[in-house]
Amino acid sequence: MTHILQRLQGHRRFMAESTVGGAAKKLIKIDVSSDTVCPWCFVGKKNLDKAIATSKDQFDFQIRWHTFFLNPNAPRGGVNKREFFRQLFGPRFGQIIGRMNEVFNGLGLQYDLDGKTGNSLDSHRLLYFAGQQRPDKQHDLVEELCVGYFTQGKYIGDREFLVESAKKVGIEGAAEFLEDPNNGVQEVNEDLKKYSGHITGVPYYVINDNHTLSGGQPPEVFLQAFQLAAN
Repeated sequence: MTHILQRLQGHRRFMAESTVGGAAKKLIKIDVSSDTVCPWCFVGKKNLDKAIATSKDQFDFQIRWHTFFLNPNAPRGGVNKREFFRQLFGPRFGQIIGRMNEVFNGLGLQYDLDGKTGNSLDSHRLLYFAGQQRPDKQHDLVEELCVGYFTQGKYIGDREFLVESAKKVGIEGAAEFLEDPNNGVQEVNEDLKKYSGHITGVPYYVINDNHTLSGGQPPEVFLQAFQLAAN
């Protein structure tokens, strides 16, 4: 009998410890306004990912990406990326691109000015579609799009690149969705108005609906924001 009681007591201690150790983690909701052709948005995402990896044992995360257009009138067919930035930045071109090279190298990436830049509407349509079909994959799709555009010379408006990126993260039906140029346009514009209509630059983060950050912040700033939002 004593042996049985000892086993029961040990079982109760184990269950109590399991309950404490398995306490529900606090949810951190992050709404990100960004443009897929914004390099600092990609830098911010990489630093956000580092902060999430550091604190995933403490928090659960729900991340939603929202539309912003750095240049809503950019040509749909695209233009040479290097020449576009050379004209945009003028005499500061070398200094600004040098800084981007430095920042990307710090992330283990190579900033690439090859290929074209242009209108990012179709990429935002695709991100909307991903958010509807596989919300958990939207964040992964942002990674694929940014890696391709910023480091591999891919064009953000290229249909083949968009569909390939979607397939890589497990999103099916992207080709059919993008085929109709009207699909998702209204929803993207509504998203833009709701989440990004009041801001003038990106990236912009809203954490748990009331804590905001802007710019390509380092991981430690995100970690501090998580703690504030959780408390």
